[in-house]
Amino acid sequence: MRYIVLDTNCLIQALPSKSMYHKIWTDFLAGKYRLCVSNEILSEYEEILAMYTTPEIAHNVVEAIARHPLTLYRESYYHFHLLADIDKDDDKFVDCAITAGADYIVTEDNHFNSLKQIPFPQLNVLTLDEFYEICNN
Repeated sequence: MRYIVLDTNCLIQALPSKSMYHKIWTDFLAGKYRLCVSNEILSEYEEILAMYTTPEIAHNVVEAIARHPLTLYRESYYHFHLLADIDKDDDKFVDCAITAGADYIVTEDNHFNSLKQIPFPQLNVLTLDEFYEICNN
């Protein structure tokens, strides 16, 4: 089973039923992969989703993630600061991926590509298209 950290921008794109990436959301709900999160990630999900939908919808999505039996919670007590020079707000996704031993960070943010230059810890960064292709194979 794959373990992934899903950046907020990807979650937003995967939720609408008419989105070409909606299968990523339904695959999570069906238990085809484990979503790795921290409390900080869930808070960001809810905050940003509320901007694009309503606070109630955002809360329901976060509750669905939080209560899903395959959601993997990993709080990082050490902060690696691997994106601090680029976008320190996204370090929470990197820290979660490292502590959870995630197979992939799925994001549309190009600044995550800088992680490919770091030999340790090795992190695999995929775009939505790349992860969608993996989900369909």
